[in-house]
Amino acid sequence: MKVAIYTLGCKMNQYETQAMEQLLRQRGHEVVEFTDAADVYVVNTCSVTAVSDQKSRKVLHRVRRERPGAVLAVCGCYPQTHAEEVRGLDVDLIAGTGDRKGFVALLEESVRERRLVESIDRSFDRRSFEVLPAGGMENRTRAMLKIEDGCVNFCSYCIIPYARGPVRSAFLETAVAQARQLAREGYREIVLTGIEISSWGQDLKKGQTLIDLLEAVAAAVPEVRLRLGSLEPRTITEAFCRRASALPNLCPQFHLSMQSGCDATLRRMNRKYDTARYLESVELLRRWFSRPAITTDMIVGFPEETEEEFAATLDFIAVCGFAQMHIFPYSIRPGTPAAKMEQVSAAVKEDRARRAAEAAAGMHRAYLAGCVGQRYPVLFEQPRGDLFFGHAPNYMEVLASGSGLHNAVKTVRVTGTDGQSLLGEIEE
Repeated sequence: MKVAIYTLGCKMNQYETQAMEQLLRQRGHEVVEFTDAADVYVVNTCSVTAVSDQKSRKVLHRVRRERPGAVLAVCGCYPQTHAEEVRGLDVDLIAGTGDRKGFVALLEESVRERRLVESIDRSFDRRSFEVLPAGGMENRTRAMLKIEDGCVNFCSYCIIPYARGPVRSAFLETAVAQARQLAREGYREIVLTGIEISSWGQDLKKGQTLIDLLEAVAAAVPEVRLRLGSLEPRTITEAFCRRASALPNLCPQFHLSMQSGCDATLRRMNRKYDTARYLESVELLRRWFSRPAITTDMIVGFPEETEEEFAATLDFIAVCGFAQMHIFPYSIRPGTPAAKMEQVSAAVKEDRARRAAEAAAGMHRAYLAGCVGQRYPVLFEQPRGDLFFGHAPNYMEVLASGSGLHNAVKTVRVTGTDGQSLLGEIEE
């Protein structure tokens, strides 16, 4: 059968989509583009906000309207947390966030029997990590390696713990074996990903933490660059930095989840750190790594956020000096404690998002300017206009003249910047 998959949301969803594609191909099926004619259309959904739910419904409605004879399947966080809503959407297969291998088998059953099939478990009952094929999308140079699933932080704005369940970690030996396989397949960079990778190892009760896994994978694939996914700031300790800085293939880019630079707002968010602890992490990274790229996420207009609290956040991000930021106006997620708090108006959220984005853009330009004159091993990916595009170890975009550079690592001397990317010359 021909199967097309549409993916919404985070890198974990992207990872699980590519795993399902591999499983489908292993079972003799053909994976096609979502715009192509197919026997089955799968929508892998996100439910991080109410807007995410709306996007998922819009895609499902469009497929049912345009491909009435096809089997329509939905999986992911939206049906896991809002199964009753999804049951009213005229779909043929409903599944949640667990058992991706079983989901592929259910697709075959749904096509064969043409009846409604549903498979949603209780996410809080999950205790084991589902090992899926690691890898990247077709023609990618970078692969994702899922090492963890689940979260127990219960931030006041987030529904993900309910959608994904408790922390489950991949065995260290499994992660190492998958990394070696990715290296054999020709990937030049591996991103360690999960819902909350800082929690890796908690459930295994072997006394191991993320740095233990990182060291093992780094030693197993010394020729492959390693990049860490989003980190909880408390992961960054003196011992972590000392051990991590000794790994020559670890990329010096660290995405430290922040969300707010105001302690009062962080408490309402039910975050587990304050600004002093966050800044300690930033300073530790800069002490142990040479010009690391420290990146982050930030929510503006969180419920009850005052102008003074927002101003404190602007002051704090200036002190941190981030290389890059993702700015998100707060969006209500029904079913979470934050949804019951006093909301900030849309106009205020829009204004604060604009001001935060301006500050972030200035910091990004400053970081890029500091890269001029430096030499970086750039992993090139694809042409962009007359130039070739790739990423430096610090994850800054690099553009240089050349051809046939896909998946090649070349030393580039940075000669300038256009404000968004680094411009450079390849040194032979």
